[in-house]
Amino acid sequence: MSEVLIRNIEHLLTMDDARRELSGFDLRISNGVISAIGQGLPVGVAEVVDARGCVVTPGLVNTHHHLYQSMTRAVPGAQDALLFGWLQKLYPIWAMMGPEEMFVSAQLGLAELALSGCTLSADHLYLYPNGARLDDTISAAKEIGLRFHPTRGAMSIGESDGGLPPDSLVERESAILEDCIRVIDAHHDPREGAMVRVGIAPCSPFSVSRDLMRDAALLARDKGVMLHTHLAENEEDIAYSLEKFGCRPGQYAEDLGWTGPDVWHAHCVKLDGAEIDLFARSRTGVAHCPCSNCRLGSGIAPVRRMRDAGVPVGLGVDGSASNDSANLISEARQAMLLQRVQSGATAMSAREALEIATRGGADVLGRPDCGRLEVGKRADIAIWDTRGVESAGSWDPAALLLAGPTRVRDLFVEGRRIVTDSQLSTIDLGQLVEKQNRLASALAERA
Repeated sequence: MSEVLIRNIEHLLTMDDARRELSGFDLRISNGVISAIGQGLPVGVAEVVDARGCVVTPGLVNTHHHLYQSMTRAVPGAQDALLFGWLQKLYPIWAMMGPEEMFVSAQLGLAELALSGCTLSADHLYLYPNGARLDDTISAAKEIGLRFHPTRGAMSIGESDGGLPPDSLVERESAILEDCIRVIDAHHDPREGAMVRVGIAPCSPFSVSRDLMRDAALLARDKGVMLHTHLAENEEDIAYSLEKFGCRPGQYAEDLGWTGPDVWHAHCVKLDGAEIDLFARSRTGVAHCPCSNCRLGSGIAPVRRMRDAGVPVGLGVDGSASNDSANLISEARQAMLLQRVQSGATAMSAREALEIATRGGADVLGRPDCGRLEVGKRADIAIWDTRGVESAGSWDPAALLLAGPTRVRDLFVEGRRIVTDSQLSTIDLGQLVEKQNRLASALAERA
């Protein structure tokens, strides 16, 4: 039996139903599951990990990403653009990518997430140039060791039909649905503790048809998988919806079957009061991406109003081409700060933002087996060393987002150590960075 005993935990933030915070406790992992939490637990045959001077939290959960974009950070001409102009600059570059670029960029993005304390990540891959497949990113996640929720995205309306993407990046809708079935049958695991679950995710209302949105919802429910897309990201998005569909994005989503506990939408910066109430009633989830929303000038999502109304909210780093970083613990801090900017210093505490980044994200992804530290839950655990310079002088190290650190010391996924002493354990990160830079340079030369 594989066992690990994390001992002498200075601060254990459980995120359980009572939101208990424990000091001087131990935590035992047995076969990928938390088997005991208590004081003075016997060592037995367990590997011992000393957490003296550390804060221990559930692993963070990333509910929205475009991993392939880690190869196109800080692209000139896209650095200062709004959403639509940003996309139009980057689409031709992404069209030059292929399976190797998808695999390597996913590995790099997931490695970056792991070092920031993330144990479970969704991904929204909606373009498949030059033979790339969703399978490329799933293989990358298996090598890094993160729990993964990839979504089979799609675009079907190109420039010639009034859409944003170039025609070379769109697919036939029948082929999209066929491949959704293929990847679900090949990779989706509905069981508790699953390392891979697959969702269906047409890119956005401005890049696919009503028919595809409706058919995707029907297929997802037939297959028992979740639905994901972008919604109400900025004012351009709202204007497009009003012009093309004659309604706001929330109404469009509801009309096509895109509300419910098996649906989560990215961004939702511009939801109005009626749409927030709709999402609360239907338990429709939201992936909040504060840094990307700032970078693209989209605005501040009404997270305080959403949470107060009962909307399930998780955290997302979004793609590295619109964030330029994938540090999830820093993203949680940004979420807290933006709500305070918008609504005052009491609008969101450090602990609530951390809850959104852990338990909140797990619930949005339909994973109540993750995102909290209690007996019987999956052993996805982040250990943060608060004895360093970032936390020196902190009176409350458990308020992790106020003082840091922003790099995890140790990270366990399903009881397996993925990060050890702030270094990735599963692959050679130096070699990966070198390969990523080589491929990115080749793209830049071709562009």
